[in-house]
Amino acid sequence: MGIITVVLYTLVIVVALMLIGLILIQQSKGGGFGGSFGGVGESVFGAHAGSHLTKLTVILTTVFFILALLLAVLVGHRSRGRSVAEINADIKSETAKVEKIDKVEKSNNTKAVEAKANASVAAKVKTDKDNK
Repeated sequence: MGIITVVLYTLVIVVALMLIGLILIQQSKGGGFGGSFGGVGESVFGAHAGSHLTKLTVILTTVFFILALLLAVLVGHRSRGRSVAEINADIKSETAKVEKIDKVEKSNNTKAVEAKANASVAAKVKTDKDNK
């Protein structure tokens, strides 16, 4: 993994955690988690905090999606290794080649042995004829 990919993954995680926290502190129409602190959210962040928090949420969401798309492009265009199926196909073809070579060598060895045996038998027969 490249340095850029690691940095982008880290940024995605940080932005995601910031989004989670930001969404949780916002007060929804039904009260939400932000209202569970007894209205502390309004007094700490000010009267117009809702609109600022909403804008920040939109900005962080946009940054999150841009980072996710960048990661998808970087990881998608990375040169990939060979799959297991491709490796198995190569192994099978190499094995078939080796077996074919072995058969040819055995056939050649068998023919050579047969030729030697025939020559030996022919020499013995000739010797036997010469001795008679």
